[in-house]
Amino acid sequence: MDLSGLVWRKSSRSGDGNNDNCLEVAFAGTLVAVRDSKRPAAGTLAFPAAGWAQLTGVLRDGVAASSV
Repeated sequence: MDLSGLVWRKSSRSGDGNNDNCLEVAFAGTLVAVRDSKRPAAGTLAFPAAGWAQLTGVLRDGVAASSV
């Protein structure tokens, strides 16, 4: 997967960057790429967009999204 053209974004809740743990995400068609904001060259994970939506729904609401 070519990641060179992706636009990465970090949560607005990630703080000022001083010793904060945070992920960055980038949307690549049907995939969502995820990496460590402190070590972006360390590697990237890619998830199907539907799976990512379900995961974030569970984290946000505590329940799986039934429409995914």
